[in-house]
Amino acid sequence: MTEKEKMLSGQLYRAEDGELSALRFEARNLCHVFNRTNENQKSYRQKIIRELLGHVGANVNIHPSFRCDYGFPITIGDNFYANYDCIILDVCPVTIGDNVMFGPRVCIYTAGHPLDAEVRAAGVEYGKPVTIGDNVWIGGNTVVNPGVKIGNNVVIGSGSVVTKDIPDNVIAAGNPCRILRALTEEDKQYWLAQKAEYERTNHD
Repeated sequence: MTEKEKMLSGQLYRAEDGELSALRFEARNLCHVFNRTNENQKSYRQKIIRELLGHVGANVNIHPSFRCDYGFPITIGDNFYANYDCIILDVCPVTIGDNVMFGPRVCIYTAGHPLDAEVRAAGVEYGKPVTIGDNVWIGGNTVVNPGVKIGNNVVIGSGSVVTKDIPDNVIAAGNPCRILRALTEEDKQYWLAQKAEYERTNHD
């Protein structure tokens, strides 16, 4: 197996490999170009993001600055929004569903290092994939750690450190991130009423 294949499969690998170094060089250059764009260059931003990432759905909006190591392991669905300073360390696949929102400074980490100091110093590392479902809102300054799966219809409170899987239909927050409560029909009806009132008062 190549070091790239080992990396993507979650095995120990060496990042200082010729192929991987070249891929990082290309991705980081694209991130640099993306981060230097201005608000008059939104179509150019889209072009760069679609060149950088593995798959990008419709209506994807990422604000600079954005950083990743490789880009190609990242899959993003439709209607994605990432606020400022998003970082994705993508040594393993990162899969993001539809209708997902990131607050500022959300960080997704798939990269890990051996706990044993001697093995760690030998220069090998590994990764675990991260999966984020549909209709997820992740608050600002949240860190999602390697191997985590976040379900559908989830709200993660700002400043959280997500170390374990989060099931569907809950609000979770904290360090480490814990489930606070389920999202209920009462929540849905309240926000539908708020939306209806907004539409009524803003009707042309």
